[in-house]
Amino acid sequence: MGTMTKLRENTGVILWILVLSFGVIWTLQDSEVFDAVNQSSQNVATVNGEAISNQEFQNAVQQQRRQVQQQVDGQLTSQMEEQVRQRAYDQLINSQLLEMEMQRLGISVTDSEVEQMVFGENPHPVIRQQFADSTGQINYQMLQNMAQNPQAEAQWIQLEQFLREQRRQQKMSSLVQSTVFVSENDVERYHWRQNVQANVEYASLRYATVSSDSISVSEADLRDYYENNREDFRREKTVSLDYVTLPKTPTTEDTAAVVSDLEGLREGFANADSDSLFLADNASARSFSSEYQTPDQLDAAVAQAVYDSPEAGRIAGPVFGDGLAHLVKIRDVQPAGETYVRARHILLESEQDAPDLADRLESLRDSIANGTLPFARAARHHSDGPSASDGGELGWFGRGQMADAFEEAAFDAAPGDLVGPVRSEFGYHLIQVQNRTNEAVQIADLAFEISPSRATLTDKENTLDDVAFYASEDGNFQEEAERRDLTVQQVQAEATQSTVPGLGQGPALTNFLESAEEGDMSEVIELDDRFVVAKATNVQPEGYRPFEEVKAEIRPQVELQKKKEIQLRRMRQALNQNDFQGLPQALGTELRSQSNVTFSTESASGIGRDPAFAGTIFGLDEGDTSGVVEGKNAAFVVRVTSLQEPSALTDVERQKIRQTLLQQRRRQVSSQWIAALKEDARIEDNRGQFQ
Repeated sequence: MGTMTKLRENTGVILWILVLSFGVIWTLQDSEVFDAVNQSSQNVATVNGEAISNQEFQNAVQQQRRQVQQQVDGQLTSQMEEQVRQRAYDQLINSQLLEMEMQRLGISVTDSEVEQMVFGENPHPVIRQQFADSTGQINYQMLQNMAQNPQAEAQWIQLEQFLREQRRQQKMSSLVQSTVFVSENDVERYHWRQNVQANVEYASLRYATVSSDSISVSEADLRDYYENNREDFRREKTVSLDYVTLPKTPTTEDTAAVVSDLEGLREGFANADSDSLFLADNASARSFSSEYQTPDQLDAAVAQAVYDSPEAGRIAGPVFGDGLAHLVKIRDVQPAGETYVRARHILLESEQDAPDLADRLESLRDSIANGTLPFARAARHHSDGPSASDGGELGWFGRGQMADAFEEAAFDAAPGDLVGPVRSEFGYHLIQVQNRTNEAVQIADLAFEISPSRATLTDKENTLDDVAFYASEDGNFQEEAERRDLTVQQVQAEATQSTVPGLGQGPALTNFLESAEEGDMSEVIELDDRFVVAKATNVQPEGYRPFEEVKAEIRPQVELQKKKEIQLRRMRQALNQNDFQGLPQALGTELRSQSNVTFSTESASGIGRDPAFAGTIFGLDEGDTSGVVEGKNAAFVVRVTSLQEPSALTDVERQKIRQTLLQQRRRQVSSQWIAALKEDARIEDNRGQFQ
């Protein structure tokens, strides 16, 4: 009875593993799905005439979504959702192409091969995982019971199908990768490239040092460049959009609802026996920690609320910060071992003594002290520091975090004191100490995200839907937007552009760009952080940008080319008339050196970032001098003064490199193979019908 119970339990587990592991390939084979779904309106795609149904696509999306949700531990954004759908689509297409290629090549698996995968000396990992005993040995009696159990017949058939398909794919993969070979020379070359080093000397002439006044660029020069580089100016279909957006931000009602939820939990939180369980049971955005924290380690809003009165047992809040509402229980208080200060300041920047700035701060101090000018307003209007927009707020800090003079003044002051002007290396400060403590606290932070409710999102979506509807009726997009206090913005994007500046990305936005004609109005498009409605005001078809449009862009390129020709000519003449050591004097430049150059060296002084530098060096032997090299930013000549060859490979290192190269090349060959299958296939993408 115990064996049968284990068998039934294992049967369920195996079925789940089959769903996850066998995935798309098995789905394509199961249930004669292509016979049941043969109408193009139900197919998300066709591959060489074979259909992939929308239901298959949705199943694959759900599978991918579950996997991603486990990784991110939360809801998927619109952008992540698009990636999930694309990955599911690619998986289905690749699986269909793989199946067709296996059929074309006649790749099959015999019953004997399947039997070996189950009962052989080296069974499939699924078999070993589910039917191994405590010693790791396969329980073949349990396997036989499953094979002979009528109640498990359906699961057994699925297991056989899964193993058979796995074996087919292994054969196909082995066939594709059988062309991959790593020679001894490949291993040696890889080791050499990874470890060789060189010391070099070089002379360079940067193109940018040529004065623009010394060259002339004619209309003919610009047109020649345009004609010779037309492909650089090819553009996809380009759409100009007028659009309006509404952000997915919470309303005051949404915030009030979160506050109400927290207030409703206040009493239970105060009396909770286990704060850790209470936070977990109520899905707090902040998990429990038993660590004692100083104020500079807490969120600013939480620190302020807690340290206003750090008494064990007090519930502070709700307070708001970083998109969260916090209700904070102070569990315990203990000495921190040092003092912390909370302060704000007004900074007037100066690198030298400036009595006039000190006088200004004294005047501000007097106005603040007599109550005629609030400190925060003074900071916003007068401070040069980055905290000005926050009213000069610096938050909590300990010793060693501020300039010495500032720190001394702040830590010598009492809460409420106005100190200054204080001179530091940054300028003159007026400091107000707001609080100080030498205690650390242990807290439980019940935090809820302040997010827009479904009703808020629906209301925003409906507002934009009205804009689209009425603008389509009367054609006046601007008027309809202004009627709802919305600002119309403009952007231009290519139809194939994955991300639209100022908007972001999303499948519905991409689909609209691809299909839009002049005057078309989009439906309401939901993006990660906003809703958008767009109108196509201009559509330019695929082709080449006209000369007049790109003329201004071309001029800097032509100027650079002329400067490059001048410097290359100078360098060649100098090298023809002098030896390497004479180049600096002939060119009015200097001879530079660089040590320990490797293949990964990306830049050099006087040359900038240029892969040609390392590439040239390691094409030379020790003592050799290059010719004149036309670099990206400079013309240069380089001499290898010494070359440090790598040490000899050990057998272990040799084998490790061989495996690394094999894995790299196998991945590359597999990727190229599937890309070639796609290129040769007739693939019809109908996803737009299901958006």
